Amino acid sequence: MANNEQWQAQWIWSGGEESPRNEWRCFRKQFQLHGEHILGEVRVKITADSRYVLYVNGARIGRGPVRSWPFELAYDEYEIGHLLHAESNNTIAVMVMHYGVPTFQYLRGRGGLLAQVEQTLGTELNVILATDSTWSTAIHAGYDTRSSRISCQLPFTEVMDARNWDDSWTNSSLESAGWELSTVIGPAGMLPWTQLVERDIPPLTEERVYPVRIESLSRVKPRSWGVALDLRNHFVPDSENHANNVRFCGYLSTVIRTKNPVRATIGIVDNGRLFGPCSLNGVWYGEEAFYGSNPERYLDVELDQGDNFFMMDVQGTTHGHAFHLAIDSDDWFEVASPLEHRPDTTGTRSTFATIGPFDHIEIIDHKPEHPINQSHPDYLRAKSITRADQLSEFEAWVNEVDHRYVSSDDVFSACVWKKHSVQLPIPYALQNAVIANQTAAAVPIYPGEHTELIIDFGKEYSGYIEFETEAAANTIIDFYGFEYRRDGWIQHTYGLDNTVRYVCREGRQTYSSPIRRGFRYLMVVIRNADAPVKLHSVSVLQSNYAVAEIGRFQCSDPLLGQIWEISKHTTRLCMEDTFVDCPAFEQAFWVGDARNEALVNYYVFGDDAIVKRCLRLVPGSQFQSPLYADQVPSGWNSVIPNWTFFWAIACLELYRFTGDKQFAEQIWPHVHNTLDHYLERLDAKGLLNMKGWNLLDWAPIDQPRDGVVTHQNMFFVQALRSAAQLTEGFDVKIAERYTSCADRLKEAINACLWSEDRQAYVDCIHSDGEVSKIFSMQTQTVAYLCDIADGERLSRLKAYIAVPPSDFVQIGSAFMSFFYYEALAKLGRFDIMLEDMRLQYGQMIDNDATTCWEMYPKPPEERPHPNVLTRSHCHAWSAGPGYFLGAFVLGVRGLNEGWSKVMIEPQIADLTWARGTVPLPRSGRVDVSWRADRQNNKLHIRIEAPKDLELSIVPPPGYEAVVELIELG
Repeated sequence: MANNEQWQAQWIWSGGEESPRNEWRCFRKQFQLHGEHILGEVRVKITADSRYVLYVNGARIGRGPVRSWPFELAYDEYEIGHLLHAESNNTIAVMVMHYGVPTFQYLRGRGGLLAQVEQTLGTELNVILATDSTWSTAIHAGYDTRSSRISCQLPFTEVMDARNWDDSWTNSSLESAGWELSTVIGPAGMLPWTQLVERDIPPLTEERVYPVRIESLSRVKPRSWGVALDLRNHFVPDSENHANNVRFCGYLSTVIRTKNPVRATIGIVDNGRLFGPCSLNGVWYGEEAFYGSNPERYLDVELDQGDNFFMMDVQGTTHGHAFHLAIDSDDWFEVASPLEHRPDTTGTRSTFATIGPFDHIEIIDHKPEHPINQSHPDYLRAKSITRADQLSEFEAWVNEVDHRYVSSDDVFSACVWKKHSVQLPIPYALQNAVIANQTAAAVPIYPGEHTELIIDFGKEYSGYIEFETEAAANTIIDFYGFEYRRDGWIQHTYGLDNTVRYVCREGRQTYSSPIRRGFRYLMVVIRNADAPVKLHSVSVLQSNYAVAEIGRFQCSDPLLGQIWEISKHTTRLCMEDTFVDCPAFEQAFWVGDARNEALVNYYVFGDDAIVKRCLRLVPGSQFQSPLYADQVPSGWNSVIPNWTFFWAIACLELYRFTGDKQFAEQIWPHVHNTLDHYLERLDAKGLLNMKGWNLLDWAPIDQPRDGVVTHQNMFFVQALRSAAQLTEGFDVKIAERYTSCADRLKEAINACLWSEDRQAYVDCIHSDGEVSKIFSMQTQTVAYLCDIADGERLSRLKAYIAVPPSDFVQIGSAFMSFFYYEALAKLGRFDIMLEDMRLQYGQMIDNDATTCWEMYPKPPEERPHPNVLTRSHCHAWSAGPGYFLGAFVLGVRGLNEGWSKVMIEPQIADLTWARGTVPLPRSGRVDVSWRADRQNNKLHIRIEAPKDLELSIVPPPGYEAVVELIELG
């Protein structure tokens, strides 16, 4: 941690808006170093709000900062001495992307940059350069600030017009028009960045990955017109300061103007969860009039000559997903403002207006929803509007949509909705676009149509798209990343606008996107090309947490080896500056997911710094809730109690892996704080009874948002026990207290939540006192895992774990399977565990998965499309085999804190051999290979391990271990 006093730099920005929406602002400063200044180490310290990209003399040095709370804002340090020139100008340049909206990894602050260049000579530290009012700044004119939100979890897509910006700004001595001097906004330590903390993890990797092939070539024609609208921030302006759900009731309206009567199709390519009926010239069309599958909806209409008044009911609940509206016709039309009678005072008239909101209510932290006010008299009366001039009757309710909330075009709908598409054979020479050589690919151009390539990277990746092209000015290249394709069908990323638009300047040019994206397939569409286009290369800078792939696993069943590999790759992609749920849709640090991901990481990569970072971030949410938020740092104030309990359990597991007592002592007050707040929510029966997002699995178990949820109470028992074990070494009284609390809660669960009739634990007791009639494998699994039952009840649970009753709700996600596998391991039923892996993960492999899916597929009759097998195709909460195969098939498990003592207890099940590697927490690794001689009941085990590692080797029951031990060191 650096004291604020160590900073001579001042926070700088422009003299304009404090927190502008989607602003891309550039800063630069030139300086000279005389000969003696090149000696020693020269470093730059830097941070910004919201994100930055740093250049020194034209070379990109780094990106940041890592996600952090604004009151503990992280800063980065880079060594730059090797890039500096003596006796000549040096240029430091920074592009800052300020979101101006909160996301699921960022709380809205204000625009700002803080940087200083320091030189160390011996023990002397000199500040060579620091941000102040002499730095130049300009808005990056290449980026369209009206680009749409990527998703409610993420900031904005990028629309880059290379014609509008000189990309030599990072090293040129020239400054064109538009540059001005920066404004100092305050010193280090100012609000909201009251404390600056040194980055606690290494820089993320940037590894160039080239595609494996061009998968398809098509000539296409997209819909005629489309936009993406941010209706959430328009209807509820205060929602720009948080990322909670909001509800509102109102209408969206516009005018479709024609020269002649025309046929047209109105398309809702992605409804942002706000789809409602619509009217054209007063004729209302319900959902049944639209065709297509949710969320895509299309309506064929006849447009009259002149102005056609269109209005859509957009009431509903939304986090901030964009509303994508598009129109297609073979004839001329334009979309015009329905408020043309009003004077345009801004010079940026929007083509849309809204009526309402006729009441809205913000939904925070999953509190019960209030009904939308559909009975409001003006809401009902507005349904009769047939012409734009009638809006004057609703003057108090009518507002023009701020042009900032309306994209200039909608790249997503242009890529998804194609009125015409013809797939063509792929010339082999076109594959040069994806081959890492010097030969460019000549992209075929079709007059009156666009050229679409679908590029397969072979695996899912997460990072930054880069490309090099040669094209005429005004050529548009659109990129759209998605995860799954089968037999020509694409699973579009609804709820995720995973696109980039690049408008070319004349000649050869390169572009590196500053925005992280996750995808396997990349659609590349060449538009408006009136001259040949060459693609020299397309690649992705794969970026993840810096780890070595130490862990390995192979066995006699190659399917299990494949499952381990996709688990490893999934976990790697979901390790950024924290663990994240998925690299495509959200990139959010979900606290509960990270507990399971940390265990996989220990066995695959052996890292603990990212785990400590994640665990330490969680208590920063206490200003939002003393129960701690379920995803942090985030503008969404949301609590899943189980996620907090998993966090407390993960704190103990980190301590057991590392033996880091200092960490245990530092994190303990925060564990103590939140668990005590949960204890305050016990009811008269001694049960946790609360309103909240009481989630465990997406399956149809009974887990209401108000009441006593059984699995939640059980995991609370486990969290209390974990807290007691965490503090045993330094606070025995608290340990005894929490053990006692856990015992009492266990007693209450057994007294109130066991059904004698069904001989099982009920799922819940509802807030009205009604006992649930639903019984699930989820609840029985958690009961067994958390040691809730004794005696005959325990025997019942063991039987259920081994043979799940068919009338119980079955496990519905790989996340829940993690706990099921823990229960099977505890029961010693490794045969069942491996068979379940083969079944559940095998279907992923059968469908060309390179990463683990978020969910198991629903039955075909419940899918929106037969090929929709899951939402996210890369989700690390599902990567459990990466842990279980190492911990139990190889059999490597720590016996004490810090793993100076390790057990090797292979579980052979139906396998004949296995080999692999498990990292150790301090240094080194354990290499294990075994082969079962079933005829002679012998297990031949070869082990390589550090000589100071104390080993306990346990063969399977009935087998004699024949050990070859190689001690290293």
